[in-house]
Amino acid sequence: MTTTGRRHWIALAVLVLPVLLMSVDMTVLGFALPYLSEDIGPSGAEQLWIVDIYSFVLGGLLVLMGTLGDRIGRRKLLLSGAVVFGGASVLAAFATSPALLIAARALLGVGGATLMPSTLSLIRSIFTDSAQRRVAIAVWGAGFSGGMAAGPVVGGWLLEHYWWGSVFLINVPVMLVLLVAGPLLLPEARDPAPGRFDPISALLSLAAILPVVFGIKRFAAHGADPFAVLAVLAGLVFAVVFVRRQRGLPDPMLDLTLFRHRAFSVSVLTNMLGVFALAGLLFLVPQYLQLVLGLRPMTAALWLLPTTAAGVAGSLAAARLARRVRLPWLIGGGLLAGAAGFLVLVQIGVDGGLAMLVLGLVLVGFGVPLSETLTNDLIITVAPPERAGAASAISETGYELGGALGTAIMGSIAAAVYRAGVPVDAGDAARETLGSAVATSAHLPAEQAAPLLAAVREAFVHGLQVSAVGGAALLAFASVQAMVLLRQGRTESRRDESGTAGEGLATQAGAR
Repeated sequence: MTTTGRRHWIALAVLVLPVLLMSVDMTVLGFALPYLSEDIGPSGAEQLWIVDIYSFVLGGLLVLMGTLGDRIGRRKLLLSGAVVFGGASVLAAFATSPALLIAARALLGVGGATLMPSTLSLIRSIFTDSAQRRVAIAVWGAGFSGGMAAGPVVGGWLLEHYWWGSVFLINVPVMLVLLVAGPLLLPEARDPAPGRFDPISALLSLAAILPVVFGIKRFAAHGADPFAVLAVLAGLVFAVVFVRRQRGLPDPMLDLTLFRHRAFSVSVLTNMLGVFALAGLLFLVPQYLQLVLGLRPMTAALWLLPTTAAGVAGSLAAARLARRVRLPWLIGGGLLAGAAGFLVLVQIGVDGGLAMLVLGLVLVGFGVPLSETLTNDLIITVAPPERAGAASAISETGYELGGALGTAIMGSIAAAVYRAGVPVDAGDAARETLGSAVATSAHLPAEQAAPLLAAVREAFVHGLQVSAVGGAALLAFASVQAMVLLRQGRTESRRDESGTAGEGLATQAGAR
């Protein structure tokens, strides 16, 4: 089947719903953090856990869930995940403590692990024509960028009219729509010969990821103590055992042969690096707008609209530009635009900088989605159709781990710079987070509150600037490695299921 009818494009709209929702969750939580800090009082470490436990759990389960979808059916997995995601959203909305909210966010990660690989792999099954598939992935990417715009606007309105838990309840009606429309519009797709399931591989995949996660979190909170080092080393050992086991199994959970394709491996790495840089920015900017510049949530959200418009434009422009520009240059150019945006963000200050903030975010918002739309297309083009779920899961694992590590590492760097700039006599609460410092100042006399606010805001902006320099360097490196490696590599073009040889993105990536 090389032609795509109206029903398939409507099915694509249904698949964009969970992507839209998950991107909304990424940005809306950042706007809710000041309210969380005031209401349930998380510490700095707990605040980071609230933000990134979702991504860590999701990243740990993606490979397992992608393989499971190939076995039991990708539509079935998608709809099951929608139930879990909706229920966890209700738990998060009514959480009364940091621990309960962290647990709810972890459960959201379980549900999210079923959604992302299912949507991308179902696109691979529905759109068998390479040109139409590229457009579908561009729409999928635009949905993700659109959600980043809708998140602040919707979240800002909710936070001005309701309590912070309402930002999670918006997930429920979207999941209900997915549960009703999914069985009617989405085809079922699975691997016709999946082989035996290996539970030991599933356990090893978790054992490889979770200790590394724990070690990074402990390093961020306590420095390089023995427990952090041992945890990371243990995770790496389990990773080696996992890889060796996959190589010896006739039906591996993770198909390592996919990494033999240069376009696949470079695309996964490029996605991971791009999201790593972007995630830390998304964690810090909402706090800058609200707690440094003093904007109301809705006003702050409106200032981010140009950023997301740029993201939608970048995703949609990718398919059109790919017809005229070779992919290595186009992917690398998008990342360089993002790096330039980070350098613009270094210019923002405590007393102003909205124009610089918007310009920098527009550059990042256009460049990174443009490159990721093309790398995602490369990833599922290289993979055989029956392994689309596993390939999508690998892509999303790199993506989510990059986001979680970016939040943890870039956020921890910014937090360390912040703490170094806050006066010692400001108190432990003020040194933990900017939100805690602002809450503390509200209970102080004006002559004490004013210098405290000036000091903590200056420290926070300095931390944001340091993170922006790091993001620029990371995107510049990602750009160079993508241009060099994709240009050097030559991958075999795959035929569409119709039997006609397509001008796949994989072939373009390897073209000199």
